[in-house]
Amino acid sequence: MKCTNNKSNFVRLRDLPSANSIKKQKVDSVRLRDLLSANSMKKQMVNSVRLRDLPSANSASKCRMLCAFLAVAALALTGCGSAKYDMPYEQQGSVSSYQLISIANRETIEPFAKDLCVVAGDVTSGGPDLQQVGAAALFDTKDLNTLYAKNAHNQMNPASLTKVMTALVALKYGSPDDIYTASENVLITESGAVLSGIKPGDRMTLDQALHALLIASGNDVAVLIAEGVSGSLNGGTGSVAEFVELMNQEAQEIGATNCHFLNPNGLTQEGHYVTAYDLYLIFQEALKYELFSQIIQMSSYSTVYTAADGSEKTLEMENSNHFLRGNYDPPANVTVVGGKTGTTNAAGHCLILLSRSSSGTPYISVILKDESREGLYGDMGELLGIIK
Repeated sequence: MKCTNNKSNFVRLRDLPSANSIKKQKVDSVRLRDLLSANSMKKQMVNSVRLRDLPSANSASKCRMLCAFLAVAALALTGCGSAKYDMPYEQQGSVSSYQLISIANRETIEPFAKDLCVVAGDVTSGGPDLQQVGAAALFDTKDLNTLYAKNAHNQMNPASLTKVMTALVALKYGSPDDIYTASENVLITESGAVLSGIKPGDRMTLDQALHALLIASGNDVAVLIAEGVSGSLNGGTGSVAEFVELMNQEAQEIGATNCHFLNPNGLTQEGHYVTAYDLYLIFQEALKYELFSQIIQMSSYSTVYTAADGSEKTLEMENSNHFLRGNYDPPANVTVVGGKTGTTNAAGHCLILLSRSSSGTPYISVILKDESREGLYGDMGELLGIIK
């Protein structure tokens, strides 16, 4: 393409529109999906850009704007750039890690996925044949490689893997020393629901509640946390619904845009879903909190909390992760650090793990909707067997 009155064949950063000209041209953002068709997204190619789509101006101005437009798009697609920016997301996007590029008043762009593993489709060549699982993925979080992916962007019921997001939001907005009082809503009657046994009026700290949430997977404790965190916010209502809004807001902020939460515990509700890839994003974000990382490694836990009548109650629990309990063994060269389990009739058997190779390289693995507990741990062992 030849630009009239342009003395250079190259697009330099100083040739990009200035802040004032951007205000005049009102070019605030460019959607990546407007640049990429569904088929070309995998190839990372820009199909076409028309001058008439740019703001009206003289031909030289149009040409200069088009060059800047393409330069910024190229920077984003190649991963070049160093300036951070806030990236908005859309919940209905097909692939979480490719969504929106902001170019307003920026010299360089840092892509959302620069520190993340990404996957656009199945990556199963040379991996195990996990026919009986709904979705599975294995991520090398050091070298940012996706080693295995099956249905990684399929929206599925996560069961108690939901509680990873519950813990993430609680750690973001609450303090471990905060004391929460249980309401009548902790009296969950759903058949098969795992309960810690707290009653209305019982009090425990967020630290205690997070242990019960992540180790024993208490569904009643998830309600306690949700209402407690919501009630501690300025103007908070102390409701589960308000906490769930924070869960969905956090998902959008970290790029987990193909999930939707309706409750803090993962009990089955139509419209409550997540993807294997989004669980990787949520889990990795939660691992940034030291308390979360400590809790998921514990094989058992005991604590004393205060009952409604002021007496002391002892709560003892074992981790629902059978790798940590020693009931199943990972491959010899892999150490399971910790993770979270989940099981309902609708979701099947689910598991997300942080593991390390013998060289210390960290990996995140996830399986959704396996047929049985035995099958889940066997399949996870095969998935971890990819690690060298």
